[in-house]
Amino acid sequence: MDKSLGQLNGESGWEVFDAPALVGETLRFVSGDKTGNRFRMHYFRDPDRNLVARVWFGPVTEGPPEHAHGGSIAAVLDEVLGLAAWAAGHPVVVGNLNISFRQLLPIQTVVQVNTRLISAQGRKIMVHGEVCSLDGTVFARGEALCIEITPAQMEAGKKV
Repeated sequence: MDKSLGQLNGESGWEVFDAPALVGETLRFVSGDKTGNRFRMHYFRDPDRNLVARVWFGPVTEGPPEHAHGGSIAAVLDEVLGLAAWAAGHPVVVGNLNISFRQLLPIQTVVQVNTRLISAQGRKIMVHGEVCSLDGTVFARGEALCIEITPAQMEAGKKV
């Protein structure tokens, strides 16, 4: 087993948090990977109650040789930023996701996704985040405009 997987554990003062459970027991593309070859993820809340994820990008996320495909990074940001809104009490879908890629992300390494809820105005929730190495190198920054789901929409979704 890859020794870097031990880095999936959180920092002192972080609370383990089952963020995917907020959206139910559906199969999720990112955190629902049962093979462990795509992603391995652990979620936490930091002392400021922000959602933090530790993510291992597996071999099947490869795009450029030995580096993660930009789409895999986008998928992680989509899930983590959306779940950050859910963790703050806002059931949402991501309406717009903007990503700035900064550096190539080596596969089979653990990175951290830090999130921050920026604003909540009506049904519009803005969440920012960054994917960085454990020593602080920023690989990507993202901002998500999330749209809060109404109770009627959530109920209709359960009937599908």
